[in-house]
This record gives sequence, C-alpha cells and structure tokens, in this order.
Amino acid sequence: MNQILSTNEAAQLLINDEFARWSRAGALALAEYLEELELSQNYEIQFNAIALRCEYSEFECLKDWIKEYYGEDLQPAIKSAGIDLEGDEDEEDVSELIRSHILDHGELIEFSGGIIVSSF
Repeated sequence: MNQILSTNEAAQLLINDEFARWSRAGALALAEYLEELELSQNYEIQFNAIALRCEYSEFECLKDWIKEYYGEDLQPAIKSAGIDLEGDEDEEDVSELIRSHILDHGELIEFSGGIIVSSF
C-alpha cells in the first residue's frame, strides 16, 4: 500500500521528525529534490523520514558543512578534505572548491537560506 505525498506533505513530515533539524526551506528543498529525482529516474521513492535524516544534512553554507564534516577550523578542515589551496583564493573560490568536493563525492542541494548535503 502506497500513499502519494505532495511536496508540502513530504516537507511537513520531515519537519515533524523531532530528531531532525530541518528548516522549512530546507525540508521543501529536499522534498522538491526527491520529486525531481523520481521524475528523472522514473522510479518511485519510498518516503522514510528517518532514512532521509540519516542520509542528508542541512547547513547554512558550504563552509559550515566542511567545518562540521572535517573539523572545527576552516583551513585544517579544507586540508583534511584533500582540497589543495594555493593561498590566493578568495571566499568565492574557496566555496567553489568545497562545492566541487561535495559533488565529486555525494549530492548537494542548494537553496535560498542554506544547503543540504548527502552523507558520503
């Protein structure tokens, strides 16, 4: 037995997960991403809020993600991730290097107000 969820219903189920930290915008972005994935792969996803909480995490920005995933300080975290900096990168360059690193290893969902990254 399957129940078809709307985007808003799926987002609300994510928000209702008391152990998750989804913002409204993040929950909507993830629900929209999953809908697009279903359409592009012609495959029905079985919604599981717990599995999604374990598979994806929301952050305010790329730098917050790398610091949480690889360490508390930005420069050591970037080095731990295996990202080589030449030293003359500006903030936008560093963000692009982090973005590329995520996309090389997992999934990145960017939305107004933050990002969602898959576990890898």
